[in-house]
Amino acid sequence: MIARVEQAEREEDFGGKAVQLGRARRLGLPVPPAWALSSAFVEAVVAGDAGAIAQVVEAFAQLGGPVAVRSSGIGEDALEASFAGQHATALNVRSREALLAAVATVHASARTEAALAYRRKLGLPAEPRMGIVVQRLVPATCAGVLFTRHPTTGADERVIEATWGLGEAVVAGLVTPDHYRLARGGGVLERRLGEKDLAILWDEAGGTREVEVDAHLVSAPCLDEARLAALEGLAGSCEAAFGGTQDLEWAFVHDPEEPRDSLYLLQRRAITRG
Repeated sequence: MIARVEQAEREEDFGGKAVQLGRARRLGLPVPPAWALSSAFVEAVVAGDAGAIAQVVEAFAQLGGPVAVRSSGIGEDALEASFAGQHATALNVRSREALLAAVATVHASARTEAALAYRRKLGLPAEPRMGIVVQRLVPATCAGVLFTRHPTTGADERVIEATWGLGEAVVAGLVTPDHYRLARGGGVLERRLGEKDLAILWDEAGGTREVEVDAHLVSAPCLDEARLAALEGLAGSCEAAFGGTQDLEWAFVHDPEEPRDSLYLLQRRAITRG
């Protein structure tokens, strides 16, 4: 089964990430357009089923540009099990061949020894089932993560980490990101600027590349007051939509012809304990 992400409602078919993004998009949150692939559909694509391949290639074409192919495993992004760092993501996929290779890579990432060991640790079924989200990729000016409660202390404050370019530089630990703590409502409690000497950008040929950041931007803040206010608004909207704690991945896109930057919600999960 393949469906627009806003139509993906069953976690047992599409996985938690797809269902949560679908709900967010239905509620009007700024989620880029995407398609959700059920675990059974992913198996068909990987097995070479011509009908399934034709459907996913057509869905990819309808997104009208480069995409991110993201894992949405059954049981992934649950309260006790995030699988953060375990499952693969493919960025800036631009062709039929790259799309099918990305689906196969994400599917296989659920079966690495590290991912299987994580499943055993949490007592999950031994055989993984992998749904996938094919999401329109946004050309991020800056990106990062936001926690609606402090992920270590549990304090009722927002914690934000940000860097230039795509947020994978933060997730992969390639830079020391800017670090912000906000009080509920948006007041800045702490602003600690990082050492953001490289950025991950998409490559016109496909995939991503690491580039050196201009010297004057290495220690310059990614987030001004307007961007911090927008992130506080997104945090509040996600709390109202989902309840509980929020672990968000986001990106800003700067368009010089627009009065303000566009903020996108790329992924959403609860702050996990596992």
